[in-house]
Parts: sequence; structure tokens; C-alpha cells
Amino acid sequence: MAASASKYDDNNHDAMEAWYMDESIEDHRLPHHLEPKVFVSSDQLKELGVLSWQLKEEEDEVNEDLKNFCAAKGYTQQVVIEVSPEKLPNYEINVKKFFKEHLHDKEETHYIAEGSDMALLLLVGYFDVRDKRDCWIRIATKKGCIIALPAGIYHRFSLDRTNYIKAVRLFSVGEPFLTAYERPNEDLRVRKEYVEALMKKAHVDGHEAEAL
Repeated sequence: MAASASKYDDNNHDAMEAWYMDESIEDHRLPHHLEPKVFVSSDQLKELGVLSWQLKEEEDEVNEDLKNFCAAKGYTQQVVIEVSPEKLPNYEINVKKFFKEHLHDKEETHYIAEGSDMALLLLVGYFDVRDKRDCWIRIATKKGCIIALPAGIYHRFSLDRTNYIKAVRLFSVGEPFLTAYERPNEDLRVRKEYVEALMKKAHVDGHEAEAL
């Protein structure tokens, strides 16, 4: 029986771990914690429009929980991407491109299917996003999680030091393709809409609004 939409309505607090990053330019595949460490909750990420879920791990080729999630959320298209020196053509060029700060004009959603040596390593890749004060937050993904980044948010992606991730990009409408707009792109309509939404929410919540 297919799961109802309500099962996937809320963030899963166990899906991912996130923290504020230091300013070191050392290998970006490292965690880059502040000292002392400052962690970010799923509720704080949700304020930025970043959502996450943790699905069941299934050994079958077809993940029924993923199928149910896509049906509940209206995702109709999938694109599988494997990032590793062996699997991705022009690997060095592409990983540098992924790590350049950019935004998209539509939501970016990934299901994390595999990582390297998962018996020993829980983390398989990092999505970095800007908070309301333009500070970097690092989000550590793991196998079985889904991360959704809103249109208009500045972000970037890095592998961890295992140099491998297999993800499934999920699309609901239009072509199954994401156009990257590198920073700065403040005049892009989707960027203005994202910043305005953040400021409006901050005003409603009674917090000081600081646009990115």
C-alpha cells in the first residue's frame, strides 16, 4: 500500500547533521567545523527552506519507500549521478564546478543512494548553504537521506575524502535539468523571491531580517 502524503510532511530530525563552517581554505572535503563546534538543527535549516527526510534502507534494486515518497511529493522524473574519479567524466572539472557557489531557478532535490565504505563512514558528501547572515552551513548527507534545497538559495557541493557518492536527482515539473547561476546573481527573479520570503518570515517571527 502506498504511503500517505502525511508521512513525509515534516522534516526527519535524524536525516542529516549540519554545522557552521570555519574559514579555512584547506581541503574542502574535510568537515571544517568551527572550534568549538556549532551545530545547526533541522528546524534552523527549515527556516532557510532546506528540508530533509530519512528513508528506509532496502536491499532490493527498487526502493519502495523512495517510490512512495516520490508519489506523495509529486516527483515524476529521476536522474542518477555517480561522482567519483572512475565514474564521472571530466571528474576534476566537474567537482570544481560543483563547489562553486551558485543557485538554481528551481528546487534541487537529491536522494543519497550510496557512499564509500559505509560500514565505517557515515558521511558521503556535503551540501553547503548560506544562512541569513551569509555564513556557511555545512550539511552532511548520509545513505538513505533526501535533501531538498529551495530555488534561489546560494549553495555548493563537495564530496568527503572517500571521493564517491551516488545520488538520484528528483524532478517534479519541466525538464530534468538544473541550470547553475554562479554568484553574484542578485537580480535574478528567483533570487529576489527567495530573499523576500526569508525577510518576510523573519519579520513574522519577530527576528531581525538580514538579507543575504
